[in-house]
Amino acid sequence: MVDVCAPFAGVVRWEVVENDSVTTGQVIAVVEAVKLEAPVLAPCPGTIAETVAGQFVDVEGGQLLARITPAAGSTPAQNNGNENTAHEGK
Repeated sequence: MVDVCAPFAGVVRWEVVENDSVTTGQVIAVVEAVKLEAPVLAPCPGTIAETVAGQFVDVEGGQLLARITPAAGSTPAQNNGNENTAHEGK
């Protein structure tokens, strides 16, 4: 599993649901704060295994948002534009 975390504190707006297939760099959510919006990108191709935070819920920076089951043979992008938001899960 690959964990995807919030880039900063704000409100999460989902662009995908559990079991959706995603590609590397696809916007899976947007975190919004006062006058700031940050897309949360899929770090690898795969399937959304779990969305941990609900739609329009307040989240903290670094908080787990989702888990992705990587597609066979894929590896997470090292720099996907999320700055430390993708982590190898156990």
